[in-house]
Amino acid sequence: MLEISENQARRFTDQGYLVVEQLVDMAVVQRLDASFDELFAGDFETGVTPDEVNWQTGSGDESLTRQICNGWKANRTIAETVLREDFGRAVAQLGGWPGTRIMIDNVLWKPPGARPLLYHQDSAYLDWYSPSDLLSLWIALDETTASGGTLEFMPGSHRWRRPLPEGEFHGPDDYRQFLRQAAEAEGKALDEESIAYVEVPAGGGSFHHGWMWHGSGYNRSDRPRRALVLHAMRSDAAFNPARLNSGTGTIYSRYKHLGDNFLDENYFPILWREDGYRTPGIEEFLAGR
Repeated sequence: MLEISENQARRFTDQGYLVVEQLVDMAVVQRLDASFDELFAGDFETGVTPDEVNWQTGSGDESLTRQICNGWKANRTIAETVLREDFGRAVAQLGGWPGTRIMIDNVLWKPPGARPLLYHQDSAYLDWYSPSDLLSLWIALDETTASGGTLEFMPGSHRWRRPLPEGEFHGPDDYRQFLRQAAEAEGKALDEESIAYVEVPAGGGSFHHGWMWHGSGYNRSDRPRRALVLHAMRSDAAFNPARLNSGTGTIYSRYKHLGDNFLDENYFPILWREDGYRTPGIEEFLAGR
């Protein structure tokens, strides 16, 4: 069970991110590895297709990071990890939230030689729900290194201005272009010493704030860099009907009820809430019932 100490919570508040050496054990890592193979081959255990399938074996661009969103709906091994109650509690503690529900997951696979992912702020794409607070948990399934294209942060940048998102997300020529522009607007110096790299063993990872500037460079190693990400929102969030046609709202507005703005727990289950509540159907789903 993951426990967040007061010192860790303070570091997260100050830096906008927190690195954790172990989030899942190696047995879980091995099961997740097998699930990644299945998902990217188009084998969806539950019969449900993930909401976004941006790469498939045999047709995907080998120079890009492979990505699937909401793999938990298609594969119960993914679901066992991203729907963990202790992860929900840890996110709520770091965010100062009354509870946590999953917004989406990301199944990410950066093969050797793969191009970068653009520096960005997650929350800039996510105004289709309110409050639009976001906090992410990134779990490495391979040992990570700076040269292997691991996740990078600009410490403290969660307090910077909040510009609109722009640029090519997958495989940009200059993946730090907009980070430099943001740093300049803040009067901050930006050099290699400014960047924090998440270098952890397989099973480790990090939490980061929704307005944290982050990205990842080329994978210059001879090994893949796989990661599973839980993007979480507050348990009391609701659809923002004025923004459903922007950003990823164009995808996830499909789950909006006709008569209200309620976030249906079948699609956005609550992982943990301070009153002890957790979406009742989670355990039945994980058990295959």
